[in-house]
Amino acid sequence: MSTDQVYILAIESSCDDTSAAVIHNGKMLSNVVANQKIHEAYGGVVPELASRAHQQNIVPVVHQALAKANIDKNQLSAIAFTRGPGLMGSLLVGTSFAKSLAMGLQIPLIEVHHMQAHILAHFIEEEGYEKPTFPFLAMTISGGHTQIVRVDDYFKMTVIGETTDDAVGEAFDKTAKILGLPYPGGPLVDKYAQEGNPKAFPFTKPKVPGLDFSFSGLKTAILYFVQKNKAANPTFIEENIADICASVQHTIIQILMDKLKLASKDTGIKQIAIGGGVSANSGIRNTLKEAEKKYGWKTYIPKFEYCTDNAGMIAIVGYLKYLNNDFTDASVSAKARYAINE
Repeated sequence: MSTDQVYILAIESSCDDTSAAVIHNGKMLSNVVANQKIHEAYGGVVPELASRAHQQNIVPVVHQALAKANIDKNQLSAIAFTRGPGLMGSLLVGTSFAKSLAMGLQIPLIEVHHMQAHILAHFIEEEGYEKPTFPFLAMTISGGHTQIVRVDDYFKMTVIGETTDDAVGEAFDKTAKILGLPYPGGPLVDKYAQEGNPKAFPFTKPKVPGLDFSFSGLKTAILYFVQKNKAANPTFIEENIADICASVQHTIIQILMDKLKLASKDTGIKQIAIGGGVSANSGIRNTLKEAEKKYGWKTYIPKFEYCTDNAGMIAIVGYLKYLNNDFTDASVSAKARYAINE
């Protein structure tokens, strides 16, 4: 395989965003994302509707990614795609499309693990962004995952802590729902939190041993807290929304930071990288930056566009695998549940 001029088309369809990107020798030429607005009416992602929307979006999104990159599909060296984890119906659309296109163009096919991609997004060639060196700790935080991963090499990753129940993104979205905010609510909680007092309403942090997380108890505590105060004052939410959001966000950040501090102490690693949709949260980003001075860490925070689900992060993994001649064949199938070190 020639590694002089490597053009890889990447496809991401693990949840409700259809995305395609083109990477050239590690540099992103295009990264197109089509969001699905249909789920807003339901207050959450409806899997069946998501897979149908992927079917509608995938051809125009891929076409746009190639046009923006200013290349023809015949110049492509390989097709990379998200194999999992994610919603099975959504993954099937991207997997089937990638397999068919690779077969039609007679070029290699590269499978990508979605959570590995969130971590390796830090290695996209981007001006003004430093790349972590091995080993480093990665905290992947999203609507479906909360993990601390020890990263010893591009493809040598070990999960050393993870949630025992709900993901951190779910805690943000559930809080928004309890407060009557529209879906997706996580960014709105962050927006209101910036105007509120983070110590207005103290919430108890769950006691979970080791490096694991738990957010189900916190979600329940927030629900009961709001119900109790609304019973006493029907306009409680409207009068205190900024303080409630700030207090919830502060508690969640403290939970994450406590585990990160413990992981750094246990491993002796002071390089910390974050990834996943929730890493776009301003409170988390600011707290991590402050931790550099406080704990002597070196922190790595990706560009906003590489935090949420996007094909750019799939493309960089595809490029790294291409250089390793790590290809898959057409018998590959989507995996809704997929461990990071499988």
